[in-house]
Amino acid sequence: MYGCFLIRIPSKLKQLLLTGQLWWNYYQKHTGNLRDVVLDNINRILACGRLFMGYATWLCSNEQCSHSKKICMGCKSRFCNTCGKKLTDQWIEKQRVLLPDTEWQHITFTMPCELWAFFLLNRELLKPLSAIAAKAIQTVARKKGITPGIFTALHTFGRDLKWNVHIHLSVTRGGITEDSQHWKALFFSREAIMPQWRYGMINLLREAYKSGTLTLPDTLQANCHNLTDFNRFLNAHYQKSWIVHFAQATKTPKATISYLGRYLKRPPLAMSRLKHYDGNTVVFEYLDHKSKRYLNFTCEGEEFLDRLIQHIPEKGFQMIRYYGFLANRVRSTLLPKVYTLLNQPERNALTITYAGLLKSSFGLDPHQCILCQSAMVFAGITRGRPQRELHKYSQALALAKPIR
Repeated sequence: MYGCFLIRIPSKLKQLLLTGQLWWNYYQKHTGNLRDVVLDNINRILACGRLFMGYATWLCSNEQCSHSKKICMGCKSRFCNTCGKKLTDQWIEKQRVLLPDTEWQHITFTMPCELWAFFLLNRELLKPLSAIAAKAIQTVARKKGITPGIFTALHTFGRDLKWNVHIHLSVTRGGITEDSQHWKALFFSREAIMPQWRYGMINLLREAYKSGTLTLPDTLQANCHNLTDFNRFLNAHYQKSWIVHFAQATKTPKATISYLGRYLKRPPLAMSRLKHYDGNTVVFEYLDHKSKRYLNFTCEGEEFLDRLIQHIPEKGFQMIRYYGFLANRVRSTLLPKVYTLLNQPERNALTITYAGLLKSSFGLDPHQCILCQSAMVFAGITRGRPQRELHKYSQALALAKPIR
């Protein structure tokens, strides 16, 4: 019988982690200081597509042909470029079906860079950020008796992978009235939105300090001995004008969905931007906001990992959140009414499959025999080791050694 294993080609990220034992050296140096979710995701990336993760067996349907193949399983990590492609396309397709075709406004909520460190040291504070941004929009809409559709995405990274916390929010430029009988136009201005966002953020940090749970950055610990000192620091930023950027409105949410999808199910750095790694130095490309030019960022391997893994979200953290008529508690009631008012039929999502992606990306049909071109038939799955046990093999994974 002629058989083959379809083991996934390692992504550039996986190759980088293995080259020169970069991840293993980093792991040994920082043992005890790495978050569990970081170890989990890196181990899964290193294990992705290897035989001990399990595989599906396919046989040729032609009785005269002896060809068979085994397709190795992926890791399904949010930070895995290989698995992220399918997850990204599935998310984009789901949003295409869910979100109504109407005008949308994309707004980016930022904060002064001096506040970023609070959310790195106090990750639990990342959770309410989307609600604060959405509340600013809902307050304006509620005064007009309108419920818009809102979805948000949390980003913690800048183009050069530095820690830069901000919220991307998309909102319909209209909404359903309180009696659910009409769709009314709705517009927003920076002058109305920015002060509410700024107040909500400052109040969040002030209340966290009052509760005694807020970890201060090193730069503030010497100067903030009590609430009065901390309020003085916050008030200085409250007097500033924060950047809340309004993009040009679009007729559909398609552009925003595609933009956000690239980052929600994959690492914040596209592997096409990773230009070089020689065992010591990493070079990746990024778009500089000020010059509007693509620049190369060069750093040591350890610094690259520092920058990259800080953006791995905690397990179960929801990067995307929905509000208004898209909120889970009212969606089943309000969304059908929105479709009716906009004269938009409900749509069914297309099924995104491994075979379909392989065909569209590489022109290959994994369900066709490479010898006789007959159809391949699914013959069963061989279960691999549970992913929760991967930590037992951390060293073997980091050093690309066999696991039996």
